[in-house]
Amino acid sequence: MASEPNPNLSDVHESAPQRLGELLCARGKLDAVGLDRALKVQESARQAGGRDKLGAILTRMGLVSHRELANALAAQRGWSIVELNDLPELPLLEEAISPRFIQEARAIPVAENESEVVLAMVDPQDAFTVQALAAATGKRVAPRLLSENDFDAAYERLYGAGKSSMGQIVDNIATRDEDQEFGDIEHLKDLASEAPVIRLVNLIINHALERRASDIHIEPFENRLIVRYRIDGVLHEIESPPRRLSAAVISRIKIMASLDIAERRLPQDGRIKLRVQGKEIDLRVSTVPTMHGESVVMRILDKGGVALDFAALGFDQANLPVFLDVLSQPHGILLVTGPTGSGKTTTLYTALDRLNKPDIKILTVEDPVEYQMPGINQIQVKPQIDLTFANALRSIVRQDPDVIMIGEIRDLETAQIAVQSALTGHLVLSTVHTNDAASTINRLLDMGVDDYLLTSTVIGIQAQRLVRRLCGHCKQPYHPVDEVVEQMGLARFPNNGKVTLHHAKGCEHCGHTGYFGRECIMEVMPMTDELRSLVMKHATATELRHAAVAQGMETMYVNGLRKAVAGITTIEEVLRVTRES
Repeated sequence: MASEPNPNLSDVHESAPQRLGELLCARGKLDAVGLDRALKVQESARQAGGRDKLGAILTRMGLVSHRELANALAAQRGWSIVELNDLPELPLLEEAISPRFIQEARAIPVAENESEVVLAMVDPQDAFTVQALAAATGKRVAPRLLSENDFDAAYERLYGAGKSSMGQIVDNIATRDEDQEFGDIEHLKDLASEAPVIRLVNLIINHALERRASDIHIEPFENRLIVRYRIDGVLHEIESPPRRLSAAVISRIKIMASLDIAERRLPQDGRIKLRVQGKEIDLRVSTVPTMHGESVVMRILDKGGVALDFAALGFDQANLPVFLDVLSQPHGILLVTGPTGSGKTTTLYTALDRLNKPDIKILTVEDPVEYQMPGINQIQVKPQIDLTFANALRSIVRQDPDVIMIGEIRDLETAQIAVQSALTGHLVLSTVHTNDAASTINRLLDMGVDDYLLTSTVIGIQAQRLVRRLCGHCKQPYHPVDEVVEQMGLARFPNNGKVTLHHAKGCEHCGHTGYFGRECIMEVMPMTDELRSLVMKHATATELRHAAVAQGMETMYVNGLRKAVAGITTIEEVLRVTRES
């Protein structure tokens, strides 16, 4: 009995849409509401005589990216995925197949030997294309999966005019005189509202989301416009629009963020709300004037991508019990410290999520409110109407809160109100910009807070940094030499035999960086009677740190080494963000 013919990729969508949808849901790339919407659209199309496939509908509706769809199909069917970086620099088999065939078949040859051709296909089970290429070359064809976006980019690079999608969009934007753009606001507003400029800005934002960027930097210089993404804490420069479009691109972003495009002499802050791939995305926009125009930074706030879980953030058994003990105190000040972008706000939100119960009233004063949390009253600071941290705090103390979260203690006035709130029976959570836990005391003393008030109110200080987490698909173990083990004291950490560290190799899953995601390394310093005594004597940060370590505190450096030995990160990452003190 003859076996049934294999369905092509389109039929996979057709015959098992629920299975594909369930797989995407299980991977956290799609929710049940989005899947139900897509299935209803598919059913309506079928009733109208169309044959729209679930995968195409999901990507068209923005519920799933082409990359996520390709990964799900690969897992479902056991296919190998070809990455854009794996494609050849020059076209293969030009004498056997035409660019038109490649475009219509949506398949690109990526490698060949004496007997076989490896073919990257949007539809790996397109039997006609496989047979046609086999007949044209006289070789066996090995199909592989290529995502829709990667095919478009590869085809344009290999067979088109050599321009990426950004290059095509730029060509559709007429060249204008830069001085004219800056001189005529109405003309600039019209330019920023043109479809090509809108597509260009959307492309920059979408690529940032696909690459898991946390920030987008757009920086005009004398001869070029630079666009960079911060991915896992490290900046990466990408393909950028030409310098002549800097005014149009920046004006488009300012229009989206409801900022004044005529004001280019003063810094401005705004916010953009988007729904991309079924997720609510907020972009916190900051502009500052520079020598050659306005520099724009957009912080990407993914509401659905924040894990309010201590274990996911990097808290382990060395510091979580200590932190939770401090958090359980009925009143006092708990401070989280570290530089900008070290995850302080996420740690505070996780602490608030743990405290958020019906019998506890929580009020926050933030600048800006990064994530909205149900059950918590959040106040946005607005200095332009004199709603500062200090003024807001004076009012919310009369709102009968149990817990108060202050976005940041920046000055003496805010610090004094935080101290007064703690003295009157409130639990106060806040952040301070300092290098480590011990130096936070000196920072508050330097602000002008009295030492006896600090010892009466501060109950604990946590300092943290973010290190990149090793990619689980490609990390390579190795045994360090004995001198390194002895110098860094790696033998002190529990391990099964010889100390093992890891190299970051790089693969398609992590964008060939060797890292995927980040987590905290930290130190938690609860205020003890001995530390309070040292504060009253105005001890140095070094003396406070040594006393805290003697009482059992694990420093950030040691915590980082522990995670390197555990295979979570690398020694290089730990040394990048902290040093032994």
